Amino acid sequence: MTPSALVVAPAWVGDTILAEPMLALIRQREPTLAIDLLAPPWTAGLAARLPGVRDVIEAPFRHGQLGLGARRAVARSIRERGHSRAWVLPNSFKSALVPWFAGIPSRIGYVGEWRHWLLTDARRLDPMRLPTMAERFASLALADGEPLPALTRPVLQVDPAARAAVLARLGLELGRPVAALCPGAEYGPAKRWPPSQFATLAERLLADGSQVWLFGSAKDQSVTAEIRAMCSARARPAPVDLAGRTTLAEAIDLMSLAALVVSNDSGLMHVAAALDRPLVALYGSSSPGFTPPLSPYARVVSLGLPCSPCFKRECPLGHFNCMRQLTPERVLDTIGSLHDSPSPSIRP
Repeated sequence: MTPSALVVAPAWVGDTILAEPMLALIRQREPTLAIDLLAPPWTAGLAARLPGVRDVIEAPFRHGQLGLGARRAVARSIRERGHSRAWVLPNSFKSALVPWFAGIPSRIGYVGEWRHWLLTDARRLDPMRLPTMAERFASLALADGEPLPALTRPVLQVDPAARAAVLARLGLELGRPVAALCPGAEYGPAKRWPPSQFATLAERLLADGSQVWLFGSAKDQSVTAEIRAMCSARARPAPVDLAGRTTLAEAIDLMSLAALVVSNDSGLMHVAAALDRPLVALYGSSSPGFTPPLSPYARVVSLGLPCSPCFKRECPLGHFNCMRQLTPERVLDTIGSLHDSPSPSIRP
């Protein structure tokens, strides 16, 4: 039987992408090891685009749901795969239950939420030694305390045939350069640049000859509709609103065509970075030191106010200055510096 291992993936899109360097490290050290990912349905399409993953097993649990019976059922379904190890990347108690129920002999993860007894290798995190999330994940692939080697950058695979199909389905054309704007952020409003600023930026990009595609999930439709409405009143053509009209895998394929991406600190920001798209990443309440876009083609814009990063879902001071005072002119200047640098080619 082919030796195999299970990785319990994070529940967030961006965090799952930041786990890809860990998977690359495992493949480098153990090229014959088959890696399966246990991922929630909303990231399963993304997980399938990570290189070297043999299979993606959907974990049908809602955010915050303990679901002991459902976790036992999933464990029974994977027990026959004979995984010798499991890496548990989330720090929650419930995320460690499936490998434990499945009887996987070696279960590796960080100490958290009273789950020490569910892991056979429970490690204490040294945040000073491992300041970024990607480093923290990758360190779990090594012996405890082993120095971390230089990590590869995250990579996502593109499906050209699926990309052609979604272009045709949505009636999208590529006669003009594509500027992708990502105004959502699942974590909360404190991470989101105001729609009015996105609309001003979109108008400038449209005036410069680009077409603007607005990316997001169904949850972002009110924001993208607001941006499009602002632009429709003043600019022609209006941006193309893709929020909720694509799967995550389709969004990956479409974003691979972008000549520019401007995004809040979100899962789609990390998608753009993993696709090597020229990227301007907007940070307010979160920290580019912890979850930066891992790409040489990315530029971070942050005002660095004394109150940020606060890591709150909503501004605790009520003024939201970290994003409100971040002007479209500042972002346009950063776009200009990106265009002065060598640009990557469009993904085939």
